[in-house]
Amino acid sequence: MAARERYAFGELTLDATERRLQRAGQHIPLAPKALDVLITIVRSAGTLVTKRELLELVWPGSFVEEGILAVHVSALRKALGDGENGRQYIETVSRSGYRFIGAVTEPPNAVAPSQDPPKDPEVYELVGRGRAHLLSASMFEVPKAVAAFRAAIALDPTYAAAHAGLALACCAQAFYRVVPHADAYSEARAAALRALAMDASCADAQVALGAVLFFAEWNWAGAEKSLARALDINPNHTEAYLLYGQLKEALGQLEQGLHLNLKALERDPFSPLVHLQISLSYWNQGRYADSIEWANKALTLDPRHPHAREHLAGAYLKQGDFDRHMAENVTHARLHGVPAEALDPLKQAYAAGGRAGVVRLVLERAASQPHAFPAMQLAVFSGEAGDLDAAFRHLDRAIDSHDPALMHLAVAPQWESLRGDPRFNQCLARMGLDPCALAGG
Repeated sequence: MAARERYAFGELTLDATERRLQRAGQHIPLAPKALDVLITIVRSAGTLVTKRELLELVWPGSFVEEGILAVHVSALRKALGDGENGRQYIETVSRSGYRFIGAVTEPPNAVAPSQDPPKDPEVYELVGRGRAHLLSASMFEVPKAVAAFRAAIALDPTYAAAHAGLALACCAQAFYRVVPHADAYSEARAAALRALAMDASCADAQVALGAVLFFAEWNWAGAEKSLARALDINPNHTEAYLLYGQLKEALGQLEQGLHLNLKALERDPFSPLVHLQISLSYWNQGRYADSIEWANKALTLDPRHPHAREHLAGAYLKQGDFDRHMAENVTHARLHGVPAEALDPLKQAYAAGGRAGVVRLVLERAASQPHAFPAMQLAVFSGEAGDLDAAFRHLDRAIDSHDPALMHLAVAPQWESLRGDPRFNQCLARMGLDPCALAGG
């Protein structure tokens, strides 16, 4: 079994492998980047870590101001109880950086990385970095997560958590359409199976298998078994709660799904991914004001988050607020790098014909460029336009390609226009979903 990187200081325990800080067994929530700062300075306990080094390690390849460090260190001091009862953990070295000065020891029943000479501390840092990129829930961060996990595997091919992380990152690539679904799922499946072969008792490995069974295979029962097993092993696994919540909603158990996502929030209250999943839970329940509230909370954590705008646009559309829906779609496109002039036809179509004009424009373009739009998007737009035959043709193509956006086909509001047609239940059956059981859920 791979060694876990854990540190103890005072009554606190930092598990860098599982990315968790605890006091007397109780989880202490931290923002992902604050946790990265803590792990970095604890690894160099007693040694000055300069501001430049922290910025390069915690925000690799990004331009951020030095002032962000002071914000996160302030949050860390509060979380650690730094300065209370004479205790001090973090020393500020004026104009230079920070030094962790707490007495660091090995927690009981832990295996220190230094005692496991196959193990390179850089492996743990890479896995932690990959997880942080994943929890940011951004299509722009997912390739960085994949790169980090692959680099960790290159350094230590026997580390199950690195293979498990790669499996989750590949599933995210498929979900955000960064790479073709088939390619992403093929790599994800292989990585998850390698992780399980190395350590079946690793919660990360069980989560990875659950994700592959859920997204890539629509094996609902198998996914539920793996995710339940992961939470048995580690009851504080944020990703396990989020995936289990999505799975419950896919099966029509909406309240159970929301409950699981709120459990994830207890463990990671600063993750945009958690806030967006809660927004999605409310979307699936048709509670659009609540969905908007939680999407805006995600934007508070990350003002430029690319996918929060999608959540807002969808909720405004269902509320009938077409102007805000259009504004969020334009902002979303700009965040994805779409040139302003490329959006002019969309704006003109909306100005001339409102929402119906936009739908017509998309469907006309799709007629001449059939591969320029995802099949599931054309299914939604065709249904909105009242062309159910075209909608089901596109939906069949989306099912054939195993589009990950279909995971909530049974419950998501965007499919309302198709639900009254007998062909809809046939589509659910093709995905292995029982319409009668869903109706009862």
